[in-house]
Amino acid sequence: MSTDESGPQDVDAAVRDLLLLMPRMVGRVKRIQVPAELRSMALAPRHLSLLSYLLFDGPMTVNDLAARLEVAPTTVSLMVGDLTRKNVLERRPDPADRRRRIVSVTDELRPAITRWLAPGAAAWRQALAPLTPAERALFVATFRAYEAALAREDDTDRADG
Repeated sequence: MSTDESGPQDVDAAVRDLLLLMPRMVGRVKRIQVPAELRSMALAPRHLSLLSYLLFDGPMTVNDLAARLEVAPTTVSLMVGDLTRKNVLERRPDPADRRRRIVSVTDELRPAITRWLAPGAAAWRQALAPLTPAERALFVATFRAYEAALAREDDTDRADG
């Protein structure tokens, strides 16, 4: 790294370091092999987020998934329908309310999806473990702010284009 990692960094130096780091991170993430069982399914990053929630937080309703993914329930319903047809997800009646459906990863593909997510989860655990809870919260909030700023820029570009 071009700056002293132990000392304070001005904003421009931090931006420079992150702009150099992000393409390497994205490249490494893209090289994570999709398990053979999932390769023919044309899974996209949006599917990865949905599957991550279901693996980490357990089965939930479409509305709960939509709230966590910050998208409309109809968007999640379409994704769930697509992944259900591919036997990645299943919908079952909620035992507490038979009118509601609970979405979960199928037992058949759970091991493959877990293998797919494991390298990223392990790397994040290793990077975040030495931090205090407050530092981890700040890191996550910073990443969220970065993504939100990119989204605003993307929205501005679409409005101008």
